[in-house]
Amino acid sequence: MQAHDPYAGDMLDIPLSALEVAMVQTDTRAVDTLRDTAAFAQGLERLGYHRLWYAEHHHSPAIGAFPPVVLIAHAAATTSVIRLGSGGVLAPNHAPIMLAEQFGTLAALHGGRIDLGIGRGPGTFDEATARALRRGAGPTTDAEYGSDVASVLSFLVDEVALDPLPEPWLLASSTAGAALAAALGLPVAVAHHIRPDNTLAVLERYRAEFTPSRWCERPRVLLCVEAVCADTDEEAVRRTGPMAVVKAGLLKGVSDMPFPTPAQAATHPFTEEERAVLAHFRAQQAVGAPETVVRRLDRLARETGADELMLTTPVHDLGDRLRSYELIRKHCG
Repeated sequence: MQAHDPYAGDMLDIPLSALEVAMVQTDTRAVDTLRDTAAFAQGLERLGYHRLWYAEHHHSPAIGAFPPVVLIAHAAATTSVIRLGSGGVLAPNHAPIMLAEQFGTLAALHGGRIDLGIGRGPGTFDEATARALRRGAGPTTDAEYGSDVASVLSFLVDEVALDPLPEPWLLASSTAGAALAAALGLPVAVAHHIRPDNTLAVLERYRAEFTPSRWCERPRVLLCVEAVCADTDEEAVRRTGPMAVVKAGLLKGVSDMPFPTPAQAATHPFTEEERAVLAHFRAQQAVGAPETVVRRLDRLARETGADELMLTTPVHDLGDRLRSYELIRKHCG
């Protein structure tokens, strides 16, 4: 007699991908995190994930300042199938022609499995670092950002002109980002893991204003979700503790919080207001045992009409992180 599968019927018929933010754990070195990124990419490929993106961050004790283009090249050399890209590389910090050359070269070298996900933020909360990245310039305007993205696309086609080209995406967490993606005819990666309350408005504007282009014939949506899966709901919530400490710091305007261990996070004195905000955020993500996570991801996919889900899992241990992706892939893929 065949055992009953409690997850039967909850399988997601949608591609699953991953976002790597390269958390630098307390009492470890940045080089240890770099070693983990290679093992992580290989593990995701074995599990059958569709793509893996790397985020650009600067001047943070909790997140490594590792350039996405370097991490992509390193992972591409040790994998063969999984798509690799930036999620995102931040246009205000780079000359458009350099982004086009770098990602065009990667795509030509690695069989067209390279994505160029472009975002706007500086990648840091430190004003001096942000100004250094922009050689003394202030925050970019909407017009400047739109011009930079358009220039990257133009350089890819007219200057780099390699074959195949990388697949461009625009990251968005606001309706302004959605409008730019729609105007340029780009697929959009929606940062539900950062601003979940904006998601539906972002998608509504993107789909309403989308204009077909050489890059994309119809609206195409990737939804990024924080997903932490363990054998039980309680264990999954425990594993979110270190990132909860970092988020609580950001709520207070403290951006230099280290990424603590789960044991350290378990004794952190959260205020009642912080607990309420963190619980509201967690309820909009996918945290729990496999059944809980499957149900939540399925609901998000249905509510948003996403074409693909990208999961980010900021937990302390590489083994726990890969186990989370393994459980989700087993029951959703």
